[in-house]
Amino acid sequence: MENWKNILISPDTTILETMKIIDKFATQIAVVRDEQGCALGTITDGDIRRGLLKGVPTGNCASEIMNRNFSYAQEGASRSEILEKMRAKKITCIPILDSNKRIVNLISLRDLETTGSKENQVVILAGGMGTRLGELTTDCPKPLLKIGNSPILENIIQHFKQHGFSNFQFAVNYKSEMIEDYFKDGSKWGTRINYIKEETRLGTAGPLSLLDRTKIKDSFIVMNGDLLTTANFTQLLEFHNEHKHAATMCVRQYDIKIPYGVINLQGGKITQIEEKPTKSFFVNAGIYVFSPKVLELIPKNKYYDMTTFFQDLVTQGHSTGVFPLHEYWIDIGQLDDLNRAREDMQGTSGK
Repeated sequence: MENWKNILISPDTTILETMKIIDKFATQIAVVRDEQGCALGTITDGDIRRGLLKGVPTGNCASEIMNRNFSYAQEGASRSEILEKMRAKKITCIPILDSNKRIVNLISLRDLETTGSKENQVVILAGGMGTRLGELTTDCPKPLLKIGNSPILENIIQHFKQHGFSNFQFAVNYKSEMIEDYFKDGSKWGTRINYIKEETRLGTAGPLSLLDRTKIKDSFIVMNGDLLTTANFTQLLEFHNEHKHAATMCVRQYDIKIPYGVINLQGGKITQIEEKPTKSFFVNAGIYVFSPKVLELIPKNKYYDMTTFFQDLVTQGHSTGVFPLHEYWIDIGQLDDLNRAREDMQGTSGK
């Protein structure tokens, strides 16, 4: 936020002067700091109103009504992390503090939600039947199952919106009419949603053959519609473009604990014994970025999986890369995954 230093006040600033500062700069917040610039507390319109209701004179020091247990974000936190905290706390402005609690910035919710708009298309694969979830998907497609107060697919849209994406293509098949009826053209969320309708099951890469190539001018993101993640999609797109890849796959580290001693042999002789080792692998996280040129390589209207597509790209000599995810990520494939995602969402909203 520009001129954020104007809302910094000392503990002995009067409540009346604080009111004038908040009104003048329309920040809805002032930050009380000490001589070293370390944040001591915040004062909002609500704090002032509560102070007035208690009969605190406006000539008293602002520190008398400040909130010492205030919300803040750590310097270096991602845009999405800050936005999620602000929404969870239902606040419109948040101070950014360094490791010594010195204030280095003030960010408003309005700035986060309106900056960084991107024209890149986002394709969500939402046509699966979700059979592993049993009766839950008999009358409801998996993307419409609720996590918290919103369907899985709505949660996905909201996170993309935090990163400035607003152009979506939904690849639909199973109970597609329910998804279309819920999201319509996407205007309710400030987005544009088009629908790619699979007449037959086309796998995870096949639906991309139905895209209107004339509208795909830039790199585009593809994501499975049964994932929840806090991945930084802005960084993902920047990574893909910077390395000039034809395709980028998001990967997760997956550890397997082997419950036995593993024997390494050479020529029938033991060379090493590893007692209950943990083996780590990178696995496909179901999120991809593609350059437009790869669309011409996808067979039209045929079943074609993403793993086969990437293997074909590698075989044909196209540049492919991986983007490791360290953020929250869950694949909602089975009932246990769904319940865990709901618990995670409840825990986040309760913070």
